[in-house]
Formats: sequence, structure tokens, C-alpha cells
Amino acid sequence: MTSNPFLIPPFAERCRTSANSSFGASYKHPFVTSLADGTLDAQKFRFYQIQDALYLESFSDACAILSTKVTDPEDKLWLVDAAKMALVVESQLHIGYGKKLGYDANTIRTTEPTPNNLAYQNHMFASVTKGSILEGFAAIAPCPWLYIELGQHLLRELKTIPDSHPYADWLRMYSDPGFNEYMENLLGRLEKYAVLTDEGTKAKAVLAFQQSCNYEWMFWEQAWTEQIWPSRI
Repeated sequence: MTSNPFLIPPFAERCRTSANSSFGASYKHPFVTSLADGTLDAQKFRFYQIQDALYLESFSDACAILSTKVTDPEDKLWLVDAAKMALVVESQLHIGYGKKLGYDANTIRTTEPTPNNLAYQNHMFASVTKGSILEGFAAIAPCPWLYIELGQHLLRELKTIPDSHPYADWLRMYSDPGFNEYMENLLGRLEKYAVLTDEGTKAKAVLAFQQSCNYEWMFWEQAWTEQIWPSRI
């Protein structure tokens, strides 16, 4: 599928191996393949972008909550920065596409999360509030890991990203090797807390990682199908 663009410590490798099927399935999802070749319907991408903005708000909150549980100042600062990065850096992408596709901050604020999106958000919150520190890190790791690795994989497949590509900005952002340092910092902390915990705690963290990988696939799916809630009685 792809070579690893950043260092993967032993416990991260264990997590990845346990979730290899769902992690790899994202590469083959029709939303991803059509985004890469530029044939993805603009309405589906708009749907995805709005839901992604809602998800990132919760990802930011999850990082912020986890920062209150760690005691190492460097880990605390890293998590605070990660919370900020989710809102500031990626919001720039949403602003640009919002102008092209006709949505803004108010659109995002008034849109309801899909069932899959809300379930993923709740999974992250449960992991960082009720679980161990290791479980919290394991739950947030798949999102950036998948996007960064996938982005660099797609760049290798495409060879080049022409300005005329409708999703050039998205592809360029996630293929940026500058994110590799972010991932090494995240996975390094995952390893740090794995070393400090017992096997039972590690097993729960592996499960949290697996579930997040499942939700990542489900996130592509909810955008591809433009998922809606069942009609209310």
C-alpha cells in the first residue's frame, strides 16, 4: 500500500497491525479514489468538508481534555498546540473551499453531525474522559495518521498535482511532509505511555485505536452516501 513516511514505534505498530483491515480499506473507498482522480462530485465534497469541520472541533476538544490529564508539561503543551492546530491550520482549507462551494462558518454551525460523525466524536470523548491517557492518545491517533500517510501515498500515485485539479489544495495539504514531525511526536507519546502501563490498559488502547480506524472508514462512507438521520416520529 505505502511505505511509512515517519517513524512508527512498537506499540503504534501493534495498534496499526490490529486495525490494518479498516485502515487499509480507507485507501480503497470510492470517496478517496474519486477525490484523488478529480471525479468526486462537488456536492459530496462539500458535504464532507462541512462534516469534517464539525469533527475537527471535537478533535480539538478531545486534545484539550487529554491535556488536562497528563502531568508532563511538554506533553501538555503539545496537546494544547494540537488542539489549536486542528482549528487554525485546517480551518484555512475549509475557508478556501467554502468560498468555492458556497458554505461558511454559519453553515457549519447550523449543520447537524451525521450519525457516523457523531458516533466518532462520542467515541473520542469517551476515550479521553473515561479511559487511560494511553487510550486517549490511541483514540486520536488514527485521524492524523491516516490522512498524512494517505496524502503522501496519493501524491506518489499521482506523481504531480496540477493546479487544475479540483481538490488540489486538499491533496497538497495532506501530502505535505512537514506533518511527519507531528506524527512522530504523537506516536512517540503513544509509545511513552504504553511503556508505563500494564497489558490490560494496552489492550483497551488497541481497541480504541481499532474503533477510530473503523470510524475513519465510516466517515468517508457518510460523505459518499450523504448520510442523513432516519425520519423522526
